[in-house]
Amino acid sequence: MPRSTQSPGANLAALVAPFPQDRTEFAQWFREEEKCLEYLAAVRWRDGFMCPKCNAVAAWEVGPGLLRCKSCRRLVSVTARTLLHRTRKPVRDWFEAFWHLCGQKNGGSALGLQRVMGFGSYHTSWEWMHRMRRAFVVPPRSKLTGEVEVDETFIGGVRHGKRGRGAAGKTLVLIAAEIRGVRIGRIRLVVIPDATASTLIPAVQSLAEPGSNVVTDGLASYTGLTASGYNHSVSRATPQVGRNLLPHVHRVASLLKRWLLGTHQGAVAHDRLQSYLDEFVFRFNRRSSGSRGLLFHRLLVQVLKSGPVPRTRL
Repeated sequence: MPRSTQSPGANLAALVAPFPQDRTEFAQWFREEEKCLEYLAAVRWRDGFMCPKCNAVAAWEVGPGLLRCKSCRRLVSVTARTLLHRTRKPVRDWFEAFWHLCGQKNGGSALGLQRVMGFGSYHTSWEWMHRMRRAFVVPPRSKLTGEVEVDETFIGGVRHGKRGRGAAGKTLVLIAAEIRGVRIGRIRLVVIPDATASTLIPAVQSLAEPGSNVVTDGLASYTGLTASGYNHSVSRATPQVGRNLLPHVHRVASLLKRWLLGTHQGAVAHDRLQSYLDEFVFRFNRRSSGSRGLLFHRLLVQVLKSGPVPRTRL
């Protein structure tokens, strides 16, 4: 007989901590598939169950991670309409993959995941990695505030020909970084097609709150920022060699390129670069976290907020 449940979130509240502190605790908490489904339900319905069809808040638990709405009798799976929608693999395997991705400071590659998980196919590992990267950014995101440095950088291997803006065969990325004294606050990275005003102004608007103090170089494309509601200042009006006047975004650009070259051996397709940028932003903005378990928990929350990703969209 199915048993009545008041709120799967009560299971999470009963825990000493909402996430495992280390690898040992992770192995103890999630040694069984049923425990993983219970934890997933506790995270998804922390504030109480709500039926996606009729919005009722009462349900029967008919199995691990499976509830039946008392009002409309609809069966609701804890993985339904999430990144794990209709997964054929055990949720415990996904938990292992999440922990592997969060447990390393510099992340991991598809080949590394294949070795850890024992997948027989590299394509399976590649697909899992890109599904997980979809969860790193779930809109809407809060915009950057305060003093924000903005600049562009090119991502791509060494090529002959023109350097700087206008270089051929590379991908242009806009970098925005909050200035917190000598430290860097939050960052945002977005792929852009060019460095024209019609591209840069809307891109900055999507990343920084109006009224922020935006600092750029002397590129004419940024002159419209003042009319767009920003306090715009130019760090350097001329391109003469001298002191680095945009140190925060340049440091981010250096770390990003080092990460792409080190973790991924520079083998990142340009049409998939944005998903790698989203992963880098997720890691960078949480770099001060002392617990890998906290990153695991935050990624899991993002996974539950993300919608299904059909294979055709990968």
